[in-house]
Amino acid sequence: MRESKVMPGFSDRLAAQAEARKALLAKFKPKPAVPAAEGAFETTAQKKARELEEVRAKRAAEKEAARLAKEKAEEERRLAIENDEELMLQLKREERKARKAAEKEAARLKREMKAQMRRTG
Repeated sequence: MRESKVMPGFSDRLAAQAEARKALLAKFKPKPAVPAAEGAFETTAQKKARELEEVRAKRAAEKEAARLAKEKAEEERRLAIENDEELMLQLKREERKARKAAEKEAARLKREMKAQMRRTG
């Protein structure tokens, strides 16, 4: 009695089971290694060198920023002193003008007093 494809027999089941087992084991077999492209991965020394370069660049940038900030602060201080000097000169001029005006007024009063003394007497 021959078994049909619809109702598989014991031997067919064993064959199917063996194929399934082979397929399952094939998943775990190591695959052939593909050689890595040159330079795809960096070595420890290359990594350390790159990190060191990054740190140096960062420090240089921080140093430059600090230098620029110091220059800006120095310029602001210089301008403040310069503006203060201009203010001091302006105050000095105004004081001198007021003093000269007072001296001129005193001289005018003295002249008037002299003239009045001559007229009266």
